[in-house]
Amino acid sequence: MTSRLKFACDQDKSVLLNNFETRGWVQVGADDDWNFYWANVQNIRNIFSVDCGYRLTDDQVINHFPNHMELTRKDLMVKNIKRYRKDVEKEGSLLAEKDELGRFIHLDFIPQTFMLPADYNLFVEEFRKNPNTTWIMKPCGKARGIGIFLVNKLSQLKKWSRDGKTTSFTPPTAKDTYVISKYIDNPLLIGGKKFDLRLYVLVTSFRPLKCYMYKLGFCRFCTVKYNANINELDNMFVHLTNVSIQKQGEDYNAIHGGKWTVQNLRLFLEGTRGKEVSDKLFDEIHWQTVHSLKAVSGVISNDRHCFECYGYDIIIDDNLKPWLIEVNASPSLTATTSSDRIMKYKLISDVINIVIPPGEGPDVRWSKIPSKEHLGNFELLYDEDLAQADLVNQEVKRMGAAGTGPRGARDRRSTHATWK
Repeated sequence: MTSRLKFACDQDKSVLLNNFETRGWVQVGADDDWNFYWANVQNIRNIFSVDCGYRLTDDQVINHFPNHMELTRKDLMVKNIKRYRKDVEKEGSLLAEKDELGRFIHLDFIPQTFMLPADYNLFVEEFRKNPNTTWIMKPCGKARGIGIFLVNKLSQLKKWSRDGKTTSFTPPTAKDTYVISKYIDNPLLIGGKKFDLRLYVLVTSFRPLKCYMYKLGFCRFCTVKYNANINELDNMFVHLTNVSIQKQGEDYNAIHGGKWTVQNLRLFLEGTRGKEVSDKLFDEIHWQTVHSLKAVSGVISNDRHCFECYGYDIIIDDNLKPWLIEVNASPSLTATTSSDRIMKYKLISDVINIVIPPGEGPDVRWSKIPSKEHLGNFELLYDEDLAQADLVNQEVKRMGAAGTGPRGARDRRSTHATWK
């Protein structure tokens, strides 16, 4: 069955095509009868558009959910996470616990963010409370660092907008909405350089939520040492970790590509801060990832033919607090180094093995619980069905244990952390 599988692919990437060919799959066109389709986001829109009328069969799987942009568009991600916080607060959930300053204790994992132009007046009000703060502007619908810049004066925004003479904010075009976020100006530095984490998260279902974290993520380093000086705000080689930007710099190293593996980061942190601190950081990253997915699970069209391999971008500050910066729908599959190529080939291979277990054909009626030997370098991050069973079991134990008091915050959170 598997040797006769037909695949369609919109991208001419060797890590994809080599995986399909190794399996003996046969390439067909997007308009033909395929079993597996690795599509770009534009073609996903076409396939799932109301006008198209395309109906997928039980033996077809595709690599995006119809409205994945609820998580991957910068403005929608922030809107959904803010709504999720309000929802859990209304429920009286312990997750919505706040500190004495009114900040969320458990759900504070995205920088303070405003949408422009809609929130311009709110942003100005916040800016004037802390006039020395640096903010980062990003166009909502672009990637690879395109159109990003830093500001620390309102005059910079007014100069950038079309009409600087009025108090209203007008972006260059109607389509170009932006987010403006408080810049993480105290990033954890290694060798004096800023870096971020690129982690891969596979989602096979949103309702119930089933997701997996890839162990072979990597850090992306800037080529120039970090400098928070306001004179360096325009130097993107200092501030933006995107490889598409850094590889244009004079100091870019094409051999290692300015990258470290996640394992190397953990070893560094264990050596400099201790294993307990390092483990706590990665637990926090896993925790944030699960809740970012829960924030959109109610609004994503949970089509059973779909899966998604997201690219999560996370910055760690010098207090070892992780911040979710953005989520990518189509994380780059271009290999910049030989180790990059090997890792991305393994990534795609492991994704396919979870979505279509070896020796089987695609079947969307399947329960989507792969066996451990098929996980490869993925580990279970969260399975809502298992978590519900876990909660029931804990409640039974609690009821059976005499004299037990309220559980602490760590215990409350562990019921959600099935990666533990």
